Amino acid sequence: MEITLNGQKRDVPDALTVARLLGLLELKPEHVAVEVNRDLVTRSRHDEAALAAGDVVEIVTLVGGGAPDEPPYAAPLTIGSHTVRSRLFVGTGKYATLELMRECLEASGAEVVTVAVRRERLFDREGRNLLDFLDPKRFTILPNTAGCFNAEESLRTARLGRELLQGLGNPGADWVKLEVLADPRTLLPDPVATLEATKVLVAEGFQVLCYTSDDPIMARRLKEAGAASVMPAGSPIGSGQGVLNPNNIRIILEDLKADDPTYPVIIDAGVGTASDVALAMELGCDGVLLNTGIAGAADPLRMAHAMRLALEAGRLAAGAGRIPRKLYASASSPTQGLIGRN
Repeated sequence: MEITLNGQKRDVPDALTVARLLGLLELKPEHVAVEVNRDLVTRSRHDEAALAAGDVVEIVTLVGGGAPDEPPYAAPLTIGSHTVRSRLFVGTGKYATLELMRECLEASGAEVVTVAVRRERLFDREGRNLLDFLDPKRFTILPNTAGCFNAEESLRTARLGRELLQGLGNPGADWVKLEVLADPRTLLPDPVATLEATKVLVAEGFQVLCYTSDDPIMARRLKEAGAASVMPAGSPIGSGQGVLNPNNIRIILEDLKADDPTYPVIIDAGVGTASDVALAMELGCDGVLLNTGIAGAADPLRMAHAMRLALEAGRLAAGAGRIPRKLYASASSPTQGLIGRN
């Protein structure tokens, strides 16, 4: 005959009692409570309570109280209308091969990958396109305006990126990582042009993730202009110097999160190794965007794994709360009861 057991249809022998059912399931009667058709069957009645075809049986036990909490580093991140689990955003440039790029993206655990919008390099030397190695169903693509040195160039590039991703049906079509650079030597952002472009793109419906310096005042202006995320540089693009000015990053975090604790602040640029990622997260940043730190490593695949673990460790440590720094030592072992002391 067929009964419904804990929400699932199940075939069981005829002439079955609750006691026999528990025996078939190898469950100890003292470890469970049983309902049949929403009526409680007490333990004293297990032997006499017969089951019939169509009965709905619920068997419950005790588990640790409350819903299981995810570790702090696993909490999802929301940027505008986008929600992602991985807080590591990884670029797609500078890899020796497209195959290596694909392997490193997987190893990093990233869900969001950044791509530059270019009219050249539609194909590589072997006639292959980047999108042949980047599954738009697996990744949310974040188009960037890298290489743009004025507001007009960045606006044109953002619009072309949106058109391309809409054709792919990728959810990244409505956002852009905005870069408006001041000069090719430092690759530092042009603050005036960046703010101008942000206002235009927000008015056009873009969710703007805005690359900027570590200037707290500029960060505040960009948030006021409607940026979905402000992304201060840890250090110059591709420099590998890490987070050079943690005090400014702290001020940016305080300012932008003062009345909006969930507003996303993401370190972008300058990350060289795993400890840089961990530091950014320990400061309280919401994520890290990097490219050269993985692609330029001697072993990019190993570094991709390291960056993933560093982000998790840094965010977990930020939630744990570090001990205060002290000038003098503080013994961790008790001083009472030492041999030779009274």
